Amino acid sequence: MKFSNFLFPQADTPADDGRVIDESLAEGILCDQLGMEVLWLAEHHFDGNCAYVDPVSFAAALATTTKQIKLGFAVAQMSLHHPIRMAEQMAMIDHLSKGRLIVGLGRGTAHNIYDYRGYGIAPEEAQERLLESEEIMIKSWTTENYEHKGKYWNLWLPKLRPECYTKPHPYLIRACSGEASMLDMARQGRPFLMNVQTDEITQHRMDLYRKTMGESGFDDAHIAQAVDETWVWRNIFIADTDAEAERIGIPLFEAQREQRAKMRTRILKERGESMAKPGETGVVASAPARNVVEHSLICGSPATVAERLAKIDAIGVGGIILQFRVGPSPYEVTENSIRLFMDKVAPEFRRQAAAE
Repeated sequence: MKFSNFLFPQADTPADDGRVIDESLAEGILCDQLGMEVLWLAEHHFDGNCAYVDPVSFAAALATTTKQIKLGFAVAQMSLHHPIRMAEQMAMIDHLSKGRLIVGLGRGTAHNIYDYRGYGIAPEEAQERLLESEEIMIKSWTTENYEHKGKYWNLWLPKLRPECYTKPHPYLIRACSGEASMLDMARQGRPFLMNVQTDEITQHRMDLYRKTMGESGFDDAHIAQAVDETWVWRNIFIADTDAEAERIGIPLFEAQREQRAKMRTRILKERGESMAKPGETGVVASAPARNVVEHSLICGSPATVAERLAKIDAIGVGGIILQFRVGPSPYEVTENSIRLFMDKVAPEFRRQAAAE
């Protein structure tokens, strides 16, 4: 199982933005120096829940300040991007990073109505816009004199420049928050990114994913490769002891949960608008798994964290997306958590993999 860091930095007030952006860049450089596999970048708008806001410009900054770590989006909200502009930007970052780019695409947030309102996009168009945009991006990278006539875009371009560094184009992966979209990826034989779920839901979905690929005609080698390229997300907090980790990490997680709901609550009160969905898949005791400590947060000493990660590894996933900066965590606390992980947790899994 591969390990990665999800740079999803919270800035509680506008006065915090610049500091948190600087600290996020430092966090990315640290992970590069310590040999982590991937840095994943989020995209959320207007609420401070992702301080750098734009994963495209931030990926460009990281491409020039890191040397070996891969840079991925988890995810770019494609309903908010022009597909040709995005294709050009991805080609540029592909060059800056010398092929370290992972283009993770999604429909757009399933939670924040104001992301769509701020861009003048109807939320109900998001999935169709994602599918059309992905097709346009791939064709623009690989086709000269390309013309497209679709529902949302009518365009023609003689040739996209610069050409991609990675041939035929940068690596693409899709986020799937629901089971139906995951099954669509399985039928296409494609890997995917899974949002925070319980271990039980994660197991169920991975079993169904493998089964559906087999029923769709993919052989064992292809299925194994797709699983190896699939990632699941958890929050993480490590300290020297379980007691210390729980004392510091759980309040930070609770503050994160409250901050992420703050703007949604305000918009519902002021405008009567919400994207809440009753009966959401993965809901535990009337709360989404992402909001439940025991399901969303891996918290403890290095030994406890390793034991918890081993359970996810046994499910059979390619990698885990770990959000080390939890809520308003001070940078030095986040750095300590990352260093403990890379010094005392990751090596155990590497030794096991080498032995196998």
